[in-house]
Amino acid sequence: MTVSTSGMVDTRFPGWRKVSGFRLGAWLTAGLDRLFLPRAPHELAPGDRSRSRVVAITASVLLCVAVLFLLALQEMLVRPGVRLSASLIAGGSAVGYAGTLLLLRLRRAPRLPSLALCLLIASSYISSNLVLANPGGATHLISPLLTLLAFFLLGARGGFSLAAVMSLYALVLQPLFLSESSRWVAHTGGNLLAVGDVFAAVCNMGVWGLSWLHSRAREQAVAALEQTLKSQHEGERKLSSLVESTDDIVCSLDTEGRLLTANAAMRRWCSRLLGQEPRLGEPLTLPSFMEHHPEFPESFARALQGERVRVELVYPAGDSQLALDFSLTPITGEDGRPEGVTIFGRDTTARRQAEARLSELHRTLVETSRKAGMAEIATGVLHNVGNTLNSVNVSASLVAERLHGSRVAGIVRATELMREHAADLGAFLTRDERGRLLPEYLLAVSKQLAEEQATMWVEVQTLTKNVEHIKSVVSMQQEYARFGGLEEQVSLPELLDDALRLHATSFERLGIQVRREYAPVPPTMVDRHKLLQILVNLLSNARHALLKGTRPDKQLTLRISVQPRGRLWIQVADNGVGITPEHLPRMFTQGFTTKKDGHGFGLHASALAASDMNGSLTCTSAGPQQGATFTIELPLTSEQASA
Repeated sequence: MTVSTSGMVDTRFPGWRKVSGFRLGAWLTAGLDRLFLPRAPHELAPGDRSRSRVVAITASVLLCVAVLFLLALQEMLVRPGVRLSASLIAGGSAVGYAGTLLLLRLRRAPRLPSLALCLLIASSYISSNLVLANPGGATHLISPLLTLLAFFLLGARGGFSLAAVMSLYALVLQPLFLSESSRWVAHTGGNLLAVGDVFAAVCNMGVWGLSWLHSRAREQAVAALEQTLKSQHEGERKLSSLVESTDDIVCSLDTEGRLLTANAAMRRWCSRLLGQEPRLGEPLTLPSFMEHHPEFPESFARALQGERVRVELVYPAGDSQLALDFSLTPITGEDGRPEGVTIFGRDTTARRQAEARLSELHRTLVETSRKAGMAEIATGVLHNVGNTLNSVNVSASLVAERLHGSRVAGIVRATELMREHAADLGAFLTRDERGRLLPEYLLAVSKQLAEEQATMWVEVQTLTKNVEHIKSVVSMQQEYARFGGLEEQVSLPELLDDALRLHATSFERLGIQVRREYAPVPPTMVDRHKLLQILVNLLSNARHALLKGTRPDKQLTLRISVQPRGRLWIQVADNGVGITPEHLPRMFTQGFTTKKDGHGFGLHASALAASDMNGSLTCTSAGPQQGATFTIELPLTSEQASA
């Protein structure tokens, strides 16, 4: 089935239209273009080319019609005056049509020849009807056809002007002319002719109106189509520019694996890895490509089945490696069936190298963290042991002083004196002056030795507790490094007294008054050694603050109180040097200290220990020389809170 040039469907002779109609029409069009168009058809605008051809064809046909009418007029039985007038009109029209063709040849645009043709047709038609006294001339089919021709050649304004002229002819000129032949009109029915003239005028204006509406709709459709095509072209241009400018590989294949598109990155990588650029229309699975991608046919088949396939490949490149990440995505048609495959590739060499460096950095960080944790544990052990060693040093100094001033040497001299008088010991004890004083001396020395023994026993017990605490600190840090401390029931007043005894000697020497404000609390489940570590650190800091303070009445207060919502407070308050407001937020930061010989670890470790016990450690101070209060807040169980 074929479509003819007239728009009709021709089903009888499919090849005839192509052979005869198309070639004949092309031959006639080419001949008219050579004869009448001022330049090659492709040099004219599409609209001007169509108008020029219509003017040429119309003028040629009407020229032939005018000549034939002029020849036939000689054989027609009409009055001599009418024949002469008709001959003049036909001859003038023929000359006008020939002039129009010449004007079309000379002018570069068809505007003026079109205007001349329309005016010539209208004047010839009107004058011939008037001369021949044709009562139905205004209602002839040529009248609206002339309006359509003028609309096409001259546009809306020119078409309206010609439609107005034809309407004026139908409504005014035709009735006026026929009124002079009223006798003839009476035989044909004047009323019917008048209605026909009005109908002809309305048809002319209606044809122009419909043509104008059609032209407006066509212009809007063309504008919309041009805008759509422009948008599509702009989108395609941007997409093409984006694809070409990207560093990622982008290409597309048809269902047979032939290359449809390939961007610059695709060509560059193929030249680098395969030694040749890909060619459009050829299969991508070349021998050099298959050598590096033996898995490609399977991946391509999976993508054609609608599956998105992702493959990462590593290429050797000298001493290093190049990594590419490929993604095969199916291209689906309107029916949902795959019509091809799009391949996206990205260079992941830098990412793989970064991941390798990150992995190495992670291993280094883990090792560094492990060493830092070991250093932190060691620092905590040294700090807590150092606090306890202060008390050990004090107790050891007291024991050394007692031993240095001991009366054991006097007993040795007394026993030597008794050995010298062993033979007359009785006479020596009763008669000798030194002998009589010896029993009293031994009694006094024995009492003094007993006192020394009691004092040194107390100090030895203190030393033993300090050593036990040191062992507990070391053990606690070891247990903490493994799995955390062990909770047990602890009497808080006894634990605070134990912490005080570790500093009792230094407090007595410095004249520090210790006040105990213990509220009755039940035994509490806590990690004994962690809480003792916190208390020892707080008491050591309080001793240092009181030593640096200016107040003569150095006072240390220990409080135990139960707070609402099942919380327990243990407070260590002093009236020492105090803390400035800008230092308060940083008191528990690791490395921060206000001591000249401090290292900023004690309070930080104490805060961490309190957090491990589900508690907290806070600090308040009214300012310099106003003392400070450190509060340990611990949770209580419901049974302990009710007790």
